[in-house]
Amino acid sequence: MKVITFIIFFLFAGFYSYAQDKAEIKIREGLPTLHINGKPYPPFAYMSYLGEKEYYREVAGTGVHLYCFPAYLGDRGINSISGIGPFRKPIWIGEKQYDFSGIGEDFKKIIEADPSAKVIIRLYLDPPLWWEQAHPDEACRLPDGTTFRQSFYSERWRKESAGVITDVYRWIMNSPYKKHLIGLHVAAGGTEEWFFHPPQQLDINPHRTTAFRQWLSRRYKHDHPLQSAWNDKKVTLRNAEPIDVASDKPVDRWRMEKEEQRFADTYQFQAENTADNIAWFCKHIKEISKGRLLTGAFYGYHYVLTDARAGHTALYKLLQCPHLDYLSSPNDYNRVTGEDWPPFTAIHTIQLQGKLWLAENDTRTSITTLLKERAPAIAPQGFYDSGVWLGPKDMETSVALLWKNAGRMLAYGYGGWWFDMWGGWFSDPQLLEVISKTNQLYTNSSGQDKKPMPSQVAVVVDEQLCLYDNSFGKLTNQILSNRYSLGKIGTPYDLFLRPDAGKLSGQYKVVWLLGLLNLSREERQIIEKWKEEGITVILTDNKGTHFFSPDTFHEGKTDWSAAELRVICKDAGVHIYNDSDDVTYAGLNWICIHSVEGGKRSIRLPFSAEVIQYPGDHRVSGATNHIDLLLEPSSTILLQLK
Repeated sequence: MKVITFIIFFLFAGFYSYAQDKAEIKIREGLPTLHINGKPYPPFAYMSYLGEKEYYREVAGTGVHLYCFPAYLGDRGINSISGIGPFRKPIWIGEKQYDFSGIGEDFKKIIEADPSAKVIIRLYLDPPLWWEQAHPDEACRLPDGTTFRQSFYSERWRKESAGVITDVYRWIMNSPYKKHLIGLHVAAGGTEEWFFHPPQQLDINPHRTTAFRQWLSRRYKHDHPLQSAWNDKKVTLRNAEPIDVASDKPVDRWRMEKEEQRFADTYQFQAENTADNIAWFCKHIKEISKGRLLTGAFYGYHYVLTDARAGHTALYKLLQCPHLDYLSSPNDYNRVTGEDWPPFTAIHTIQLQGKLWLAENDTRTSITTLLKERAPAIAPQGFYDSGVWLGPKDMETSVALLWKNAGRMLAYGYGGWWFDMWGGWFSDPQLLEVISKTNQLYTNSSGQDKKPMPSQVAVVVDEQLCLYDNSFGKLTNQILSNRYSLGKIGTPYDLFLRPDAGKLSGQYKVVWLLGLLNLSREERQIIEKWKEEGITVILTDNKGTHFFSPDTFHEGKTDWSAAELRVICKDAGVHIYNDSDDVTYAGLNWICIHSVEGGKRSIRLPFSAEVIQYPGDHRVSGATNHIDLLLEPSSTILLQLK
């Protein structure tokens, strides 16, 4: 009897292990790395909103077997500004009533194209219209008395949405698709990215005020510190009110007066509430899946999205969540050839906290399709058909842009998904070859010995800078737009959040404090320590740029060119790979150079190495620490050092 019981248990355990993979993030070679069933797995995926089998089949042929597809609790589109229609039919059709057929259809298309598929579902948690109408007290309440979707301060929305997530998960676990599911990406708000839809910025639901007072109580503890911070002797933790966002108008000035702390507190509270929502849903997913599913979200867009009303200034708080595995954003939308397209956030702080970064590579190409052509029924008139929605005119530039995406991911140790938004954007052998080669190069180089290529430049930013920007981000962006110059200084830089300043190691020869207002005593002590170590320390704030050694101040100068920054780095002894204003990435035995003008280049390596060039897979030289190249205009090359 015991033998039979053991055999049954063994078979069941083996079946369950086969039936559902375990996906997790582990530190490998010093970086957060995707693992499936204990083994490293390439962190590159494919996603399309419309999801067609022919494109899934093409991607499977490249060797990519990780996919994402969207699913929606509600029946409304992701962008309330454009009025785009929903990409799928809703899951949540009534109280404890569901339609899971859309999820099944997406799984079926992917698996028929790729039986080896692993899938992360992007689950959009904005509720259906019937729920908003049934629970008006839990919806966003507007000043005119109407409602809009959910209030992000509603406990009922959170708990009932979690119940739907549980039922979605159970349905998949009882379906043929359970062995393919490895993660849930939690999404809500504007464009699935945890922004407040514009109406939600005006939410006056009493839940908001209650939550705000609870937040103030945790922050200030007692009335007196609150009164001092707000310069208001009448305010208490029991009567404090958040600002009326509708009455806050943009003015080109910094909020530096003491009584304006109420504005900063309101916007930071809203951001932390958003971070808490993401963390809460991630914890729920870990619990129902017994830790087998990945969890992730879009969040932390402080480097590019500089409007405090968006609610993205609580990244550091969210990173303390042990149930969150990865974060993501698109790349910077200054999508011109010859510029760096950095992620929206401080990825080195994210990696330092053990989280994986996944870039959303929604790169337009010369064959990019338009929504009105692919899905006219949901395409709003006058949107998604011009400007940033159009790709380059030629295939050569398109290939170069994908190689630039690939080079940044490989050199800086993160992953991403190729976002074929409406379908067909990458449906060309040359583009598919880049996707295939990225996967191959990552896999082949994983586990190999790598010589140190540490960045010698650290940039420290404050995600809360925009809280004090009365212009709704214009002034903040004037400072942070230095990101474009930083991408072209010819050497890599590491980007950290302000709380990590004290953790920076001795590898850095230049530290730029970019947009830090009102240095604390501890921060000034850190600066003195850096100066003693011979590090060049720079502070750019709302008044100008301060060099600490020698002690000089450039009043009003907050923007620096790549050439100016390169001189500063050279003077500090930083290794410069490339003296031209090309986009240059370097790390993990990779050097990527993206050039708009082309021409002759002399590249200095940090050590002697054999050099392999991609595309082309050809050996440039034997052991050397210097190579000469001839670059084509609007091109990208990737060099592997061996």
